[in-house]
Amino acid sequence: MSHPSSRAFYGAEQVRELDRRAIEDCGIPGHVLMKRAAAAAWSAAVARLRKPKRVVVVAGSGNNGGDGYELARLAQSDGLDVRVLELAGERRGDAATARSAWLEGGDAVFPASADALSECSKGVLLVDAVFGTGLSRAPRGEAAACLTAINAARDRGAQVLALDIPSGLFADSGQAPGVAVSADLTVSFIGRKPGLHLGEGPDRTGDLVFDALEIPATIYEALPQAASLLGEDLLRSTLSRRPRSAHKGSHGHVLLIGGDGGTNGALLMAARAALRGGAGLVSVATRSAHAAGLAMAQSELMPHGVEDVEALASLIDKADVVAIGPGLGQQAWGRTMFKAALACERLLVLDADALNLLADSPRSREDWVLTPHPGEAARLLQLDTATIQGDRLSAVAQLQQRYGGVAVLKGAGSLVQGRELGLCPHGNPGMGVGGMGDVLTGVVAAVLAQHRSMPMSTETAVGVAVAAHALAGDLAAKRGERGLLPSDLIDSLREIMNP
Repeated sequence: MSHPSSRAFYGAEQVRELDRRAIEDCGIPGHVLMKRAAAAAWSAAVARLRKPKRVVVVAGSGNNGGDGYELARLAQSDGLDVRVLELAGERRGDAATARSAWLEGGDAVFPASADALSECSKGVLLVDAVFGTGLSRAPRGEAAACLTAINAARDRGAQVLALDIPSGLFADSGQAPGVAVSADLTVSFIGRKPGLHLGEGPDRTGDLVFDALEIPATIYEALPQAASLLGEDLLRSTLSRRPRSAHKGSHGHVLLIGGDGGTNGALLMAARAALRGGAGLVSVATRSAHAAGLAMAQSELMPHGVEDVEALASLIDKADVVAIGPGLGQQAWGRTMFKAALACERLLVLDADALNLLADSPRSREDWVLTPHPGEAARLLQLDTATIQGDRLSAVAQLQQRYGGVAVLKGAGSLVQGRELGLCPHGNPGMGVGGMGDVLTGVVAAVLAQHRSMPMSTETAVGVAVAAHALAGDLAAKRGERGLLPSDLIDSLREIMNP
């Protein structure tokens, strides 16, 4: 079984508690953890970055700085020219021990300043060991000037290695209220931090490596996590091999509703994704003018021209899951279909215009899944998009509290909020194109239709779908992010859904 640190995210306070327990309960000296952190970071730098001519470590006064002193020793032992610049402040405990070990080797430290970093450029590896996870306000004074200078040096060609988290970035939210380091490589320790995948985190971390520093699994098991990790482990543990006796009825029946005038492409993508997501049967309720075209575009679908509530009701009765929204529109037909869907007793998935209609007439229920992007979430919460993106954790929690069920906040670091929180660190910028959300709707509906036979909770099923969607996007992006299409992702789903 995998180590608990590979399946969860931990906030700053929780990481400090894990660190304390490792030291006090397991008897691992704090200085030993610093040495392990430095070794993990240096090993990753050697493997992933260009070999530098010189290493410059910028060390703060806390334990993050202590990691920096230890890394400086390792780099020097590898024969590199190493210079340590330190910010003012008293070093205590393990940080003081690490600093003394550097000095005892006959080496020197120099004051950190913007001027001292002004000559760093190509051929230099800058090590950001200024702030760790304890930062709770915008950097100020000389520290802020040094972070700005680190970024300027990176612009001149220097490589930047961040220890644990890029300085200036909040570990829990990914917010950066002031200047923050932009790294080429971040090596994070002990617990995965949500902020590395939220807000400014993805643009600040560069390549990301995690190391638990050999802390025993028992230390994690007794501590609540900030969020579960939605990724490959989740798919491997839930998407088991199907029984040889399985048939189409075993894998659920999805009904998709949408495709008003001129928008049947969104519905078609959602329906194709539901098929590739593993649903046994996929029916489509759309405008009568579109039904024949959908059948020709995807012969495995069961399209129905639906113009009234009575015709829709008979389709709902046969379905296990009803998904509404892709291409629904907000005209009379869409509003009629939306009202009928909300009156049914099936598990619902709401996306696109269904969410916009919900924002006009808010209500709450427990047997539905909402899948907004930040703009739709802003309308649902009567906020602006910048506020949603500024604190995605708070936004998804508010969505779930206000509307019930399971809320998915799409975007970089997609979040799934039910009774607990899930965070998906996968996906890529190539997925920022129209239609990707429609594909997710289809995958969510497909996994929900199957989840009773697997079995798993609704919340877990949604997490599986979000992870599968993101991982399929990453697989499709191996040929390049720019120009990635929803149909490329759909083609990759089959491999991802069979881990």
